Amino acid sequence: MKGILILKDPDYRAVFSSNISEGDLPAGDVTVRVKYSTLNYKDALAITGKGLIIRNFPMVPGIDFAGEVIESQSSAYRAGDEVILNGWGVGENHWGGLAELARVPAQYLTPKPDGLSLKDCMAAGTAGYTAMLCVQALAKNSVTPDKGDIVVSGANGGVGSFATALLAKLGYTVTALTRRTHESAYLTDVLGAAAVMDGSEYR
Repeated sequence: MKGILILKDPDYRAVFSSNISEGDLPAGDVTVRVKYSTLNYKDALAITGKGLIIRNFPMVPGIDFAGEVIESQSSAYRAGDEVILNGWGVGENHWGGLAELARVPAQYLTPKPDGLSLKDCMAAGTAGYTAMLCVQALAKNSVTPDKGDIVVSGANGGVGSFATALLAKLGYTVTALTRRTHESAYLTDVLGAAAVMDGSEYR
């Protein structure tokens, strides 16, 4: 199978390989044919070696993926099921989604939500998933739109941009905090922020 493989040698190399053996896949009770994955900041650090991300070598990076189950030893899933994965140390301690196949424990997986395609799920990816967890935490703690403005830091980053758009859509008044104030029009006109603050003033 094809995939990106990170090797711990004197040069710390990330190589694209077309002959990774399925037998090299790590332990797990569900094998998934990966249809989509994302490229996150953490993946970039792992691939370049600029961050201490990888814990075990060799490693296939990719902290999330969406795909179709092709083999399962778990009663939770069967061949043909569409699933997604976010987190669980995948791409750090356990081979991740930047390859054609992934094998993981069943508990790592979530059935694809109805109404979304596998591509949709990875268009949101881990950034969108994380942002929604933050929005749900606000609701859980009764922080409703009438309670006042919400400041989103790093508003034009991955998580921040999703959080800004989600909150604005839900009726919150969002102030976007960013150092990239030249992108203010994107934050207000596209994502729905009501105001933009210069984050460089808060270092």
